[in-house]
Amino acid sequence: MPFLGQDWRSPGWRWVKTEDGWKRCEPFSAALEDGNNQLNDISHTVILTGDDEEIYSTEDCEFAAKKRKKDHFRNNTDSQCFYREKWIYVHKESTRERHGYCTLGEAFNRLDFSSAIQDIRRFNYVVKLLQLIAKSQLTSLSGAAQKNYFNILDKIVRKVMEDQYNPRLIKDLLQDLSSTLCILIRGVGKSVLVGNINIWICRLETILLWQQQLKNLQMNKQVNNGLTLSDLPLHMLNNILYRFSDGWDIITLGQVTPTLYMLSEDRQLWKKLCQYHFAEKQFCRHLIPSEKGHIDWKLMYFALQKYYPIKEQYGDTLHFCRHCSILFWKDTGHPCTASDPNTCLMPVSPQHFIDLFKF
Repeated sequence: MPFLGQDWRSPGWRWVKTEDGWKRCEPFSAALEDGNNQLNDISHTVILTGDDEEIYSTEDCEFAAKKRKKDHFRNNTDSQCFYREKWIYVHKESTRERHGYCTLGEAFNRLDFSSAIQDIRRFNYVVKLLQLIAKSQLTSLSGAAQKNYFNILDKIVRKVMEDQYNPRLIKDLLQDLSSTLCILIRGVGKSVLVGNINIWICRLETILLWQQQLKNLQMNKQVNNGLTLSDLPLHMLNNILYRFSDGWDIITLGQVTPTLYMLSEDRQLWKKLCQYHFAEKQFCRHLIPSEKGHIDWKLMYFALQKYYPIKEQYGDTLHFCRHCSILFWKDTGHPCTASDPNTCLMPVSPQHFIDLFKF
């Protein structure tokens, strides 16, 4: 293993493999470097009063310039020191080569979740992960990870406002997050909150503003003179409904046209959905007969959902290599050293992602 620094006990530099070879990863952007050069010019000037009396010495100016650099770096969202790595090594103990262990906040910062929300296959996965963190792991994140969390959440809300994609999912996320923040703010002193209490109050106000914006969101009417969903034959529409794995999606689609509403109320459709998500033993405990004496599978689905978790489906998920202990997106891959890498791969659900970092 090559040394990454002068001393093997030090963290060492971060290196990125490019087409031209290995290059050292610089967290500062070019824009920040230009700002630093301007601040350096200011640091060598001497500030004088109207009486030509020197206020600060050169050392004071240099100290003030360094402070301005730090504030500029912290406030510049375009130059955040968050890595966008394709894979990370999940280590839970210290070794000679690696000091410390990988935490949830570190993994959240290093993996490229900011770009993942732009991929429709990964969007629901990232939102579900943010929701699980909001429910139980928000206080375990470091300050940098919390800042990254809310930056990604801001991008998600803006994407939903622009594309109008799956607003119901984001509403559930914001509802859970606002409930958690209300509990934490009321119990300040009893729980550990990283950062000033005013920052958390400001974040809560931002979440309430996002909720109001999503509540007032109006779906744009599509103007299209070509083939529409209503023009498809009944068997094709029915086939589309049978491919949904979420009951709320079926109900939402059923509100589009009277034909789709009729198809969405099919008992056989909801029975298949219940059989997909729940075991037969679970049916017997929560049987809900209808007025005609038949089992109301639609009510059964939502009743069982309160007691048992449903199966999750995502277009793309993170994967974990048990041989290399590496976490990565499947389509990006990782440098696996196993003879048969496919036997070592394990899909990682959002809940499993959190469980990986529980020690």
